[in-house]
Amino acid sequence: MTWRLWAHWPTWSGYLAAAFSLVYGVLGLYWWAGGDGFPFAPIDPERASGSFLEGSRVEVVAPVIAVLGLAGAVIALVMTRRARPGRLSVGLAVFGWVMAGGLILIIPDYTLIILVAFAPLLLVFAFTGVPGDQGGVGDILYWHRTNLIIIFVGGLLWAAATLAYRRRVRGACVHCGRRHGAGDGPSRQTLLRWGRWAVVVACLAPLPYEITRIAWALGVPLGVTSDFLRMMQETPAMLAVGLGCAVASAVGGVLTHGLVGRWGEVYPRWIWFRAGRRVPPALAVIPASIVAVTIIPAGLMFLWTPEVRGTWAVHVPSIFWIAWGVGLGAATIAYHLRRRGACRRCGLGIEHASSVVPVQATEKVTVPE
Repeated sequence: MTWRLWAHWPTWSGYLAAAFSLVYGVLGLYWWAGGDGFPFAPIDPERASGSFLEGSRVEVVAPVIAVLGLAGAVIALVMTRRARPGRLSVGLAVFGWVMAGGLILIIPDYTLIILVAFAPLLLVFAFTGVPGDQGGVGDILYWHRTNLIIIFVGGLLWAAATLAYRRRVRGACVHCGRRHGAGDGPSRQTLLRWGRWAVVVACLAPLPYEITRIAWALGVPLGVTSDFLRMMQETPAMLAVGLGCAVASAVGGVLTHGLVGRWGEVYPRWIWFRAGRRVPPALAVIPASIVAVTIIPAGLMFLWTPEVRGTWAVHVPSIFWIAWGVGLGAATIAYHLRRRGACRRCGLGIEHASSVVPVQATEKVTVPE
């Protein structure tokens, strides 16, 4: 059932993008008319999000939301039902990509990467309650933050709908993007070379963040004042959370090497129960893609966050997350293109699939470097 539903994503993504846009278009009109719940209204700083729209005036932003939402609903439906080459198709695609980029990368803040990093804890907190002074998960995922999550999901729908539309216009398979007679794209060696450079960027970019957080945990005021470090030491779990994030980032850097290493395609010997068998591409592509698209808006958020004098290390290292996300995303795309097999829908890619020795899940395989 799940696979059948996913197989039709080129169609339902467009309709859901239209529905999302329509809902926000109507809400924009409601907020413009003075309705409650405007998600970017000024609130208590402790509950404010890190979105660049936070604290904006409803009479300025709500009309923009209404216009873009209502126009987007119409455009998404047109993209889903019409796919003819021409200037109009270029304009529709540009609108779609701008909507997707704004909703995924520009408007959100660090909320998404927090959800990814602390998802298991949030699940536990939903049943046990949040430790400390907070009343529950609702004190963490309040409306200003929940709205950013919804917007992010809407951006993903717009990205999927626009990608499917561009493929229909080009006469390509909407599922894999291949076209008859167009070849299978860059060679495996070329993709591997691009992927290695992208992995270097993805591993170097978070180093400033990791170094500063580890230094603070060791009592070294690297990039902050002694008073600021003392404040963090006196705040329960503050340094521990930073250290945990730094360690998780370092572990992620190690795993990122799997996108260009042999052990990212074939299970290594130390995973004895799967040693020598092929690693399912989705096992690497899905988590890497999630981190890539959630870490970029977190980094962009710090571009418009006021820097505190004497505490540059609080903000500046996180700006490098932008390069981290871009590098990880590029490495993930190269990995996906290098490992994808024949398309189940159009059948293209058989030659590429045979070049990487297709096998059954239970067979062992030797993949060339």
